[in-house]
Amino acid sequence: MAEQRKKLRLGELLVQQGLISQDQLRIALMEQTEHDMPLGRQLVRLGFVTEAMIRDILAHTIGQEGIDLSNVVADAEALNLVPEEFARRYRLLPIAFNPERKELLVAMSDVFNVVALDLLRAHLGGQTEIRTVLAGEAQLEEYIDQFYGFELSVDGILREIETGEIDYQSLQAGNEEYTQPMVRLVGSLLVDAVKRGASDIHFEPEYAFLRIRYRIDGVLEQIRSLHKTYWPGIAVRLKVISGMNIAETRAPQDGRLSLNLNGRPIDFRVAAQPTIYGENIVLRVLDREKSIISLDRMGLSPETQDKLKLMMARPEGILIVTGPTGSGKTTTLYSMLSHINTDSVNIMTLEDPVEYPVTMMRQTSVNDLVKMDFANGIRSMMRQDPDIILVGEVRDRETADMAFRAAMTGHQVFTTLHTNSALGAFPRLLDIGILPDIMAGNIIGVIAQRLVRLLCPHCKQPYQPGPEEKQLLGLLPDDDTQVYAADGCPQCSYKGYKGRMALIELLHMDSDLDELIAHRATARELRNVALEKGFQTLADDGIRRILEGKTSLLEVSRVVDLTGRLH
Repeated sequence: MAEQRKKLRLGELLVQQGLISQDQLRIALMEQTEHDMPLGRQLVRLGFVTEAMIRDILAHTIGQEGIDLSNVVADAEALNLVPEEFARRYRLLPIAFNPERKELLVAMSDVFNVVALDLLRAHLGGQTEIRTVLAGEAQLEEYIDQFYGFELSVDGILREIETGEIDYQSLQAGNEEYTQPMVRLVGSLLVDAVKRGASDIHFEPEYAFLRIRYRIDGVLEQIRSLHKTYWPGIAVRLKVISGMNIAETRAPQDGRLSLNLNGRPIDFRVAAQPTIYGENIVLRVLDREKSIISLDRMGLSPETQDKLKLMMARPEGILIVTGPTGSGKTTTLYSMLSHINTDSVNIMTLEDPVEYPVTMMRQTSVNDLVKMDFANGIRSMMRQDPDIILVGEVRDRETADMAFRAAMTGHQVFTTLHTNSALGAFPRLLDIGILPDIMAGNIIGVIAQRLVRLLCPHCKQPYQPGPEEKQLLGLLPDDDTQVYAADGCPQCSYKGYKGRMALIELLHMDSDLDELIAHRATARELRNVALEKGFQTLADDGIRRILEGKTSLLEVSRVVDLTGRLH
């Protein structure tokens, strides 16, 4: 009786939403008397609705997150926790396992099946938290066959390719594409990279082998070496899923792909570059979950945070974030924009390309094909009544002119510039062709930043710094302050570091500095006046973090020049 009410409820819901007619519902219910099949599957079989339509309307109605399994790459660790027989009996599919949070993400067609969830908790020993997402019933059965039918660990797939051992029974049951070991190998490598927190994945062909490296916490680390015979298949698979031309191997190409890995959507920006041993392919991992952090979580000193909020409160002008590639400029910009992203402002962005989609912001990618460059894009956005404009990068005279014109016409403009320091922004803008008179009064402030690795809290070792180190840290010879060095433990994979944070120097412009800019003051004059006003350099911020025990002297000196502190 309860099942009948549930079926009628789904049918009536679909009719109310205008997805099916009363006649179609009646036909499906009559068909049910002949075929013992749930109403949802019956409607899909008859072609009245799609599996995705039913999943989305149910997810919306019960307030549950839905998932499209066709974009999911299986997590071997999650699948190993739940036996295949259990998954088939209770129609559930483990998607991702987070060992730190002890959380297992499970896709189910009936997320209210309390019996199945209780039995799963008991099977896992009661220590693991279970999070459910709603999946379509037919899709769930298909992907249980697919994921459980094949080897999914990298070592297992490599062994399968080398030995030629394939489970032909699984091959008949599974998705045809998934029977290809190379498809699973690429999927498993991407899952592994995201699990390890990699920001970039490098596939680098050499004379006789393929080197695979991940950039983790800003440092490249070799993960695997495969024989060169693997590379053509891996390269073709990467190019296919990222929308590149597989026939073109002699010219650079760019692509993009989106997958559901570890239970969340991950975007990849892919670039292929021809080399003497074949195409070098690098994937930039764009994890939306990690892309935007609140200003409070950036670890800024209270004075720096207050100064930054004061700068953002100014209604017009240009705010510049500087630093080399990979220093977290985009993340900082988005953190600032998210702080002021409300119903009362219109924020528009122009990027190359848009990396992180954000609700309520109007985001546009630069497009060479339709002649939408930065300068034309800003010109177009000015007619869209924006309050705040984000320009991905100022790299030429025309873009800089348009950005300053927007700042002078009552808009707040955020942008990035490639310079080594906050004070280095002014000679760079002069070099581009911006006049000092235009700069003076229109620049709100300049932020320079670098990313340094955080010491692992489980294994960092205290020590007494030597005389030269004390001089670098600004300590007196008889000061007994301890600092910390990296060691290594299982928690940080024996690296001594885990995670990263930003070192920031923030130059807040005022009338005195504007006057110096207008009169083309030297870098030394600007620096002296800024220091008198309390300007803290990257080195100062780095020393603060070392003395707090957050990072090491060795790590800060890797990204910031500290030699100027030796007298």
